[in-house]
Amino acid sequence: MQIDAALRLDLLVNSLVIVELKAVEKTIPLYEAQVLSYLRLMKKLLGFIINFNVPLIKDGIKRIILS
Repeated sequence: MQIDAALRLDLLVNSLVIVELKAVEKTIPLYEAQVLSYLRLMKKLLGFIINFNVPLIKDGIKRIILS
């Protein structure tokens, strides 16, 4: 079975880091699961969720490491 739209990364930086971009009121665990799935499928170790809907951007960055 072929799935046409199986994986849609927001950003892949230097073929090493996956970045998922959001503009939501609150991040939910589903977003972390999404990034973890991307990391496993792409065989990468590091990902970030960046939420732009926060007063300070540093408060909207979550680091995800595949262990």
